[in-house]
Amino acid sequence: MKVVRLHGIEAVTVEQAALPDLPSGWARVKVHSAGICGSDLHNFKTGKWFASLPVTPGHELFGMISEINGEADPFRVGMRVVADSRVWCGECAFCLAGENNLCESLGFVGEVFDGGFAEEAILPLQSLLAVPDDVPDDIAVLCEPLGVALRVVNQLNPAEGDSVCVAGGGTIGGLTALLLSRLRNCRVQLLEPNLQRYQLISSVVTLDPPGVYALAVEASGHPAALNALIGGIRSGGRIALVGIFHHTDGVDLNALVEREISLTGCSVFRDEQHEALQVMAALAGDLRRLVAPPISLDEVPETYLALLAGKSDYLKTVIKL
Repeated sequence: MKVVRLHGIEAVTVEQAALPDLPSGWARVKVHSAGICGSDLHNFKTGKWFASLPVTPGHELFGMISEINGEADPFRVGMRVVADSRVWCGECAFCLAGENNLCESLGFVGEVFDGGFAEEAILPLQSLLAVPDDVPDDIAVLCEPLGVALRVVNQLNPAEGDSVCVAGGGTIGGLTALLLSRLRNCRVQLLEPNLQRYQLISSVVTLDPPGVYALAVEASGHPAALNALIGGIRSGGRIALVGIFHHTDGVDLNALVEREISLTGCSVFRDEQHEALQVMAALAGDLRRLVAPPISLDEVPETYLALLAGKSDYLKTVIKL
């Protein structure tokens, strides 16, 4: 089968590989589509977060079960599934409390073991979620990032009509803006320097002009964006952090103290991926507009470089198999 393999920093290839053996309690999935995440690009640039190399990336994947080894209920061959990207221990205090996203040894599909940038993937049954019949094939792959965005919304927990400013119009920021508008009926402002991306998001979300806001979402991972939110939010406001920062130099921490601004972390999702599957059908038309024309596995290496160079105005790039 054809696979994408990451061998180290900035070393990604497309190769032929043998079908892996299927352990007990795992399923073989014929991959229909896989999404490229910002963390995939981070790993490509840094070589971090891997249990071992080489590895097949891809934690955002959708496909159909082709084989199961062991007791499978409720799964069956032929079922459409998406991957739960998290790999948790099931034994630490957080896992035992149902807080798997805070697992002390949390890892991810495509890092701990091979992921979905391949014609076929094998996954533990606990990492699979059945896709409802009303979710179209072409958007099902967005379930994982939509779950992350839902976690942000749930952590922020705005009231209907609240004004929320989102910094960063990438995948998570854009999806969060969409969910805030559609599910919580919030008024949304967006800080996004890429005009084409701003306009794309504004085609699915009615965006307010700049103004005062009590709640905010930092989805860019840039200190300047966080400072902009701190400067614009009213005193006593709350900021949800979901962007991954490479450094925090220059962040005005004193303003957080003096103006009692609260920061809330948002790590992956808890049960929100299940929630995402329930709302996807209603959002299908909007979600389609945010996705770039699909690419093939052979195009992944060049697409990595293009995405890192900022050459896409879409929110998500999807590999179609």
